[in-house]
Amino acid sequence: MILKKLSHNLHLGRKFLRQYSEIHPLPEQSSTVLNQNFIKDDYTNITEKIVSRIGRNLHLQKDHPINLVMQKVLNYFYNTFKNSRGNPQFSMYNNLSPVVTTEQNFDSLLIPTDHVSRSKSDCYYLNRKYLLRAHMTAHQSELMKSGLDNFLMAGDVYRRDEIDRTHYPVFHQIDGVRLRSRNQLFPNDDSLEIFELGDYTENIGSQDKQTCHTLETVKLLEFELKSVLVGLAKSLFGEDFKYRWVDTHFPFTQPSWELEVFHDDQWMEVLGCGIMRQPILTNAGIPNKVGWAFGLGIERIAMCLYKIPDIRLFWSNDSGFLNQFKFCDENSHFIYKPISQYPQCINDISFWLPQEKNIVKMTFMI
Repeated sequence: MILKKLSHNLHLGRKFLRQYSEIHPLPEQSSTVLNQNFIKDDYTNITEKIVSRIGRNLHLQKDHPINLVMQKVLNYFYNTFKNSRGNPQFSMYNNLSPVVTTEQNFDSLLIPTDHVSRSKSDCYYLNRKYLLRAHMTAHQSELMKSGLDNFLMAGDVYRRDEIDRTHYPVFHQIDGVRLRSRNQLFPNDDSLEIFELGDYTENIGSQDKQTCHTLETVKLLEFELKSVLVGLAKSLFGEDFKYRWVDTHFPFTQPSWELEVFHDDQWMEVLGCGIMRQPILTNAGIPNKVGWAFGLGIERIAMCLYKIPDIRLFWSNDSGFLNQFKFCDENSHFIYKPISQYPQCINDISFWLPQEKNIVKMTFMI
């Protein structure tokens, strides 16, 4: 009887400690990101170095090259899509929290549970439920659920990667979504529909089109999507540039394409895009519309436009780097000038002194 009572009390004690720790986790049991505690578990792999990058928001820093490219893209969409009153149809969301759920980052985008992009070697997990977003597309469904049809998303994204001249585990993306109804696609023809007749819950299809979409719908969406994105590329790289479309595959679009431009004597991928998978819209409570989406990496564009040789420079606090962009605007044709690889000092004074027949350079750092 005594043993039974002790066992019951031990069980109650463990239950209390478990509930208490969920509300008041010990420091070694939790990670703090953006003033919020997250319980650690077997999936936790976020590092202090990565945490230090959260909240830097380079894309929101005035005169930063990341911000300049974001403004170029934003201005293009503002000028391209206007309503009857002359107001922009697209809205921009660039201050969304980088902490998302696995449902936002994967499930809402139809990414399979065994997909490689979910692995701990690819993502920074706070725990099994939360991670740092791996793409801005993670916010796509929540914004559509709020009633938006035309919107852009910009921010920092996180993927585990080796660091070198062109790779860094934190970078910035701009994603865009445009939804269209039957009346918007075919305003002058009542005989055309956006969906095929029948039950297509499995949504089986090919690179040509999703089974649920009519051919007319796909062709019209494809034409608009590609025309818009070629126009965006022209606004970034100028009128005289070579480009090509490459068929590809993404879990959240079908058909899907990549836009490549010819840069520095080689083909370079600029962005990925496609017709949105219909179940994504249906799950977001939008059964009567179709849409297209795209995503591009801002660093890659900025490195090309401003001839920045190393992606790590974007995180520099060196005024020699940042001040070069201080008087630029998004339309400036500016070429970056290399700075010293050594840290800045308060004063750096150099002068020449004669010594017999040789001239000696003396440098003082104060």
